[in-house]
Amino acid sequence: MKRVVVAPGDGIGPEVIPSALEVLRFFHPEWEYIPVYLGYECWKRTGDALSQRTLETLKKADLILFGAITTPPDPKYHSVVLRIRKELDLYANLRPVFGEGFDILIVRENTEGLYSGIEWQEKDRACTLRVVSEAGSRRIARFACGCAKRRRRHLTIGNKANVLKSDSYFLDICMEEAEKAGISIDKKYIDSLVLDVLQHPGRYDVIVTTNIFGDILSDAAAFLEGGLGMLPSANIGRHQALFEPVHGSAPDIAGKGLANPIAAIRCVSLLLKYVGEKPSAIEVEKAIQKTIADGIKTPDLGGTATTEEVGRAVLSHLASSKKAEGPDL
Repeated sequence: MKRVVVAPGDGIGPEVIPSALEVLRFFHPEWEYIPVYLGYECWKRTGDALSQRTLETLKKADLILFGAITTPPDPKYHSVVLRIRKELDLYANLRPVFGEGFDILIVRENTEGLYSGIEWQEKDRACTLRVVSEAGSRRIARFACGCAKRRRRHLTIGNKANVLKSDSYFLDICMEEAEKAGISIDKKYIDSLVLDVLQHPGRYDVIVTTNIFGDILSDAAAFLEGGLGMLPSANIGRHQALFEPVHGSAPDIAGKGLANPIAAIRCVSLLLKYVGEKPSAIEVEKAIQKTIADGIKTPDLGGTATTEEVGRAVLSHLASSKKAEGPDL
């Protein structure tokens, strides 16, 4: 039995996570589900966005279903997501983007780079240290090569090695690991890569890059699927995995029933793949596509359905599919 920690967070997180949780419970009602309270609202009420007790609960989880976090421009507030990634060593961030004629997996280094958390402010400037280590680069390169081996055996390395020495270092390590793995490679400067992915997505399979570049690239690639409300992500470590929608907390629409729950529901699909249940993951994706084909869409996709209505429709399609299979004898 899996121990699943559920962390809705802030903004639209508490609106989209219930739909995702219902889908996960559909497949695994027997798992243990543990809710936790964290994030900006928690910080405002208690003075602590991520308590030590909550962190220990996260560390004991097998799986984490995560909503979204608001990070205010307050020097006393430290990013909850970055802290969790570091404390649990969730070093690989996976963001799949797929549609008609393309199937891309963006593999992003998740614990260092410009999100190293090493920052300071001086009298006339603020500084952030970009950390690109051999250990961090090598393990994400190996992870990406492993993904490529299971797909089309091709890897694109997103970089800015023409300007940044740290990216030249990252590029060299990725190339070494790809050669060891027998994976063909392309090297692309990140600015032209973002444009080319949008113009010619079918050219790409697995893309590996550093932390902030992966963040920007995957957000831009969301355009290919209809926006940020459609994309899930997985944060993978050696022993644990955290699944969160890409869209963030979107406080401007929080509480209005407008949030698209599909990214959160797709997180369940990624989770099921992670635990080795690919057929169930495919069922989730099919139920999502049927829901969209039925015209049950939130306003970001041009529809009028509420968050709950989309979630109920996906669950209904799953239930119908299960019923069509017949009873287990």
